[in-house]
Amino acid sequence: MAWILVLVAALLEIVWALALKQADGFSRLWPSVLGVTTALLSFVLLSIALRTLPVGTAYAVWVGLGALGVALAGILTLGESASAVRLVCLMLILIGVVGLRATGG
Repeated sequence: MAWILVLVAALLEIVWALALKQADGFSRLWPSVLGVTTALLSFVLLSIALRTLPVGTAYAVWVGLGALGVALAGILTLGESASAVRLVCLMLILIGVVGLRATGG
């Protein structure tokens, strides 16, 4: 159950990062509200998961999945670079997350 909370928290991290991009420096109300609300919920879920998971592993998985998701969303929806080097680096993040999950929790 704790790993499911980390996964949901990571998905919310993707939402809040994209919402804050749309909030334009907190100058747009609803994207700002969405970003702050989902960030808070993401932290709460991670905090609950940390009751039973090792902090280093859970935090690294949360950050890694969030970063990977935001980068992929940027590529797919915001026209950000999808260069081969960038994609290889994103794959390395995924490999690291899978490796941490497989060996650390």
